[in-house]
Amino acid sequence: MADDTALRQSLQEAADGLLLIDQDGRLPFCNRRACELLGLDDAATAATALPELLTTDEHARWLEAQPAPLLLAADARPGRRDDLWLSTGHGAFPRLATLRPAAGHAREPEYIGLLSQALDSSDNAIFLCDSQARIRYVNTGFVRMLGHAPDQALGRQPRELIRGPHTDVATLDRLGDQHRAGRAHRDHVLGYRRDGSPLWLSVVATPLAGAPHTLVNVFTDITESKTHEVLNGKVLDALAREQPLATTMALVREEIERVAPDLRVAVARGEADGCLSVLAAPAALMPAGGTTAWDHPACLQALRRGRAVEVEDIARDPMLDSHRAGLLAQGLRACWSNPIRSTAGQVLGTLSFHCHRPGPPTAWHRRLAELCLHLCALALEREQARSRMHRLAFYDVLTGLPNRLMFNALSEQPLLQAEQHGTPMALLYLTLDRFKRINESQGHAAGDGLLRDLARRLHDIAGAEAVIARQVADEFTVLVPHCAQHQVATLCEALLAMIAAPTVVGSMTLHASASIGVAMYPDDGRALDTLLRHADLAMRRAKDEGGGRFRFFSADMNRLAQERLLLEATLRESLRHGGLRLHYQPQVHGDGSGLYGVEALLRWRHPHLGDIAPARFVPLAEECGLMAELSRWVLEEACRQHAHWRDRGLEIPRIAVNLSASAFELPSLVDEVRDLLERHQLAPGALVLEITEGVMLSEQPQVPANLRALHALGVQLSLDDFGTGYSSLSHLHRLPISEMKLDRSFISGIGHDPAAGALILSVLRIGESLGKHVVAEGVETEAQRRFLTDNGSPVLQGYLFAPALSAEAFERWLGGQAGAS
Repeated sequence: MADDTALRQSLQEAADGLLLIDQDGRLPFCNRRACELLGLDDAATAATALPELLTTDEHARWLEAQPAPLLLAADARPGRRDDLWLSTGHGAFPRLATLRPAAGHAREPEYIGLLSQALDSSDNAIFLCDSQARIRYVNTGFVRMLGHAPDQALGRQPRELIRGPHTDVATLDRLGDQHRAGRAHRDHVLGYRRDGSPLWLSVVATPLAGAPHTLVNVFTDITESKTHEVLNGKVLDALAREQPLATTMALVREEIERVAPDLRVAVARGEADGCLSVLAAPAALMPAGGTTAWDHPACLQALRRGRAVEVEDIARDPMLDSHRAGLLAQGLRACWSNPIRSTAGQVLGTLSFHCHRPGPPTAWHRRLAELCLHLCALALEREQARSRMHRLAFYDVLTGLPNRLMFNALSEQPLLQAEQHGTPMALLYLTLDRFKRINESQGHAAGDGLLRDLARRLHDIAGAEAVIARQVADEFTVLVPHCAQHQVATLCEALLAMIAAPTVVGSMTLHASASIGVAMYPDDGRALDTLLRHADLAMRRAKDEGGGRFRFFSADMNRLAQERLLLEATLRESLRHGGLRLHYQPQVHGDGSGLYGVEALLRWRHPHLGDIAPARFVPLAEECGLMAELSRWVLEEACRQHAHWRDRGLEIPRIAVNLSASAFELPSLVDEVRDLLERHQLAPGALVLEITEGVMLSEQPQVPANLRALHALGVQLSLDDFGTGYSSLSHLHRLPISEMKLDRSFISGIGHDPAAGALILSVLRIGESLGKHVVAEGVETEAQRRFLTDNGSPVLQGYLFAPALSAEAFERWLGGQAGAS
């Protein structure tokens, strides 16, 4: 044991706050830590009465009930007994624990014995060493912490008691040198208890006043805080900076092995096939052959069972028969593998500890694993989320193919190689023909199944080197390196044959076809954007020619595309600034009784190209999204003109307007028509809307709803080009139409095609039996007129009577008809 001075010095340096209370309630002793906690200074200690520190009357009664003198230890840690809270000069309330009543009287010599009790109550290991670093005194905290009894410690050096297989000898040497030099010092070191279990120690040594070669040493167990360093140090920083997963897992391994050098750590990720791949492991544990596949039996069991697997003795456990020799050669004797679970409970991988001693994991090892499993789960879940976001950003959800952005990125390397080696390359732009019809008739599930099947089979035919992507909807691109023009022709034929083969989707068999455009590198362009644009143009040429074929890009296609762009821009300008006109073609009664009505026909005179045929610019308006706006303009202008004629006293019984199929899909169509009629004060029967067979056959539920609502409003519906479709007759009885227009192709056959005459007679009889007018359009000769009128055709229209006329010319024609009558 030490003398009184040494003991008192030890008490002053103790990590716990220690107070002694005499029978008068005063503090004859208060060490530095207690003064810090209570906000006192040394001079005020002896004069400060304990009741002044009490916070409530209840605490005062507690103090009165205790025998005096009392020994108190101030500590912020839980688990102490008889808690008492005192106020401080800083307004805080440190916890105080009563250790025991002090025996005898509170005289100065007796304080030493009480203070010795205080040292023994400390959880820290407190001991005195002489100039040779030999232990001369230990408290009971030393015994509790390290497991060595006083008689086993006295006379020995601390390094002899704490040194273990992984203790840093250099640190021990440095501490010994400081000790022998009598210098105050502090450090951290990994030590070992008597039973061989490791712990991290904070070492603080302070020379005694008056005895410079005698040092008070305090060992504090910082194993828990060292464990948290893994959580709060480099690993969390790597996660915050979104370091790659492999980097983060390597840090986890390094940090664990740094604070627990007796361990070798491996982190593995679970894959979709139920196997493991190594993310981080020491070289000795890495799979052979440069692979990352991890076939460690204990880890695989932990992954598949979802619970920890502990092999306490590698030398004996049959589970590790296949790995035993390699692990034992590395000096590893035990293996503990834990499943890494996501917040939702999914097993993401494994964290395994391999230890140099046999046996189960210690409590510290289990705590270390618990903290690091949380870190690993966080990193793996973040990687999963990043992977999901990457797939959403760069891959098509339906087919799994790269999207447009990823296709551009993946094409950079093949393009660079083609440029460096001067090799040809083909870019194919592929689209399914009539895909919209498949969706409408068979449902979107069938269309989606067809697209998925096509994506899979594209890889089979195009080859492993090809870069395949889904651009949008039913459009795909295929970049084929090292492919000459004759080779790509063979490839396109194979693709068309593959797509044309019947495809079973669910319970349906689909028959599809495709159009393919081809641009060749370098002849058709060197930049990817140029190749894509040219392949797209070639694809549209193949589609315009009927589909089911492929076309190579040509300069003529580019010229037409430029013209189309110019035409589209001018059409937009003309539509919005009055560049379009309506012309009107009269429809007359076949019996010669006068005007039946007029048909409004759209005309466009281009400022530079002159008159543009509707057959050219109407499809263009449909493609570029102008059709709805164009239809509204035609309706508005036709109603305005009809109202203008009425206001001037001109008798125009009705005006017919052609609307596109897409116009009848608009939910707002009926309201817009009603508003037009009201604004122009037109009777609903004065307006005729012409529909095509495509409208009649539409699967869109809005179309028949609009047709019924327009009929109910009183607007007349006319079936245009009757007789050119294959299913008109089967729908006639269900359509709310008031007239049928006999296509001009039948009229032109009158006089030289008996079949045309027979068909005309059939249509006239159908119209008569159904009570619907039949308008024969395209009447150009007197013979045609006579045949039609002789067979009861009620309404005629064509150049024989008048072409489509401007509003002013039509008025003149109408005046001439009135004069002739």
